[in-house]
Amino acid sequence: MIDTLPIHAPLVHHTLSLVMAMIGLAMLLNLWRLLRGPTVPDRILALDTLYINTVALVILFGIRMGTSMYFEVALVIAMLGFVGTVALSKYVMRRDIIE
Repeated sequence: MIDTLPIHAPLVHHTLSLVMAMIGLAMLLNLWRLLRGPTVPDRILALDTLYINTVALVILFGIRMGTSMYFEVALVIAMLGFVGTVALSKYVMRRDIIE
């Protein structure tokens, strides 16, 4: 179990909040590219980057809450993101996922 942040660490608390807001903004920009992307590879790349940003946000939230449960959630999201990106890329290249 991860120790919680001490009460006298407001700088760490505010820094985590600021970084979480920045990652949230990056996620909004990724969502915009996902919806607007001119080509399919742009949309796949935006989805992959959205997965990566989600993993980072979940890990930061776990650090802020002081629990290790969120690290396991981030691992599951990362694995699903990888499999999803590979499947979409394979579909775009060959129009077939299963060989």
